[in-house]
Amino acid sequence: MAGYVPFAAFGALAACVTFGASGAEAPALPVAAAQPATVVRFAPEADYGPFVFRAEDGSIQGLSMDLLRRLAPATGWQLEVLPARPLAEQLAAAQRGEVDLLSSLRPTTERAAYLGFTSPYLVVPAVLVRRAGPGSDDLSAYTGQPVAVGAGYAVQAHVQAAHPRVRWLAVPDDARALRLLSEGQVAGAVMDVASARFLMRRLGLPGLQLGPPVGFDYPLSFAWRRDRPELGATLERALAELPLAERDALVERWMAGGLAEAPDSHRQRLARAGVVAVLLGAGLWSWLHWRRRRRARPELPR
Repeated sequence: MAGYVPFAAFGALAACVTFGASGAEAPALPVAAAQPATVVRFAPEADYGPFVFRAEDGSIQGLSMDLLRRLAPATGWQLEVLPARPLAEQLAAAQRGEVDLLSSLRPTTERAAYLGFTSPYLVVPAVLVRRAGPGSDDLSAYTGQPVAVGAGYAVQAHVQAAHPRVRWLAVPDDARALRLLSEGQVAGAVMDVASARFLMRRLGLPGLQLGPPVGFDYPLSFAWRRDRPELGATLERALAELPLAERDALVERWMAGGLAEAPDSHRQRLARAGVVAVLLGAGLWSWLHWRRRRRARPELPR
């Protein structure tokens, strides 16, 4: 059953949420002027942790969900949280006009036919994951060896073109890739660093380690129905008003803390490098330029 959450009700909660180690209270964003609430149907993805996912108790959690709640006081919306489903199903529902808002999406030309996108609020690098111990963090060293990558994910085309001598194994999702790696059926797996760390913890897969970025990033945005541009304008304004420190705190909560749990100094440096790559800073808001420069190139889905 869909859950209806009046966004105005989040205002008091947001004002008392604490971020980071200091425990300081986060200042509330300005509350929208009193007016009839706009119903906005939000379609969460079921399994894209740590950005948006369905927890064991059925609740919708993740960095993008927390960010959406934090933006609530500035929107004046009544949020209808639809049942969590796989991304392909939510995109199909959006095409049918059954969805108003999605999160954690990479802008593409195909999706732009029926969705509009905010400025990216997060950029996440893809990395190599391998079994702990002796081994190489350089993909070019895996010639002839099986390495798993998500079928149809944007990073698949990138790594296949950059490392054609690797024996790439396309799998349905990142969870399957990590299970194959843990069982020794593949030599490595490529996926975004945040999902890798999240799934390693959630699936209880020890003995795996994160390698360096592979040269491909995921810029993630909120997406709204293209025939409702006022939704995008409202979100863009709310994102611009959210203090940088609070954006960074959300990243720290969901990503940096976990990534920093490395047993040796070399891996700690890699972890911190990954965190720096995804911290929300002023430079990330210039990704609109990134999109303009690539309009002439084919864009692939996540």
